[in-house]
Amino acid sequence: MSDASGERVRVVTYVPDYQKHQWEQRAEELGMSTSEFVRTMAQAGSRGFDERSAPEDGPPDATPGDDGLERRVLDALREGDTLSWDELLATVTDDVEQRLEAALDSLQSANRVKYSGRDGGYVLDE
Repeated sequence: MSDASGERVRVVTYVPDYQKHQWEQRAEELGMSTSEFVRTMAQAGSRGFDERSAPEDGPPDATPGDDGLERRVLDALREGDTLSWDELLATVTDDVEQRLEAALDSLQSANRVKYSGRDGGYVLDE
């Protein structure tokens, strides 16, 4: 039975240091606290397991599935300039290259992915 009162309670989990650091960095990029980021990430992730596991109602600040995109658009527009579609797209996707590079570095370090010149790109390292 869920309590939709909005009362906040503490949840504790244990993750490796590197994971916590990644979450802190990502939260900072999105202008969120680490707690808000983890809560939002868990809420969005629960939808991927089973649609029934996502709450139908919740407190107004729950923002399930919010990936921070609307906030990033508003922040970009608050700077006073009129931005075109292409300018907004560049603004909200500016960190995708860095994130992809970091993900590939991590996957290569874990021997899960490798770059194959022969195949002309990245492949699973099986």
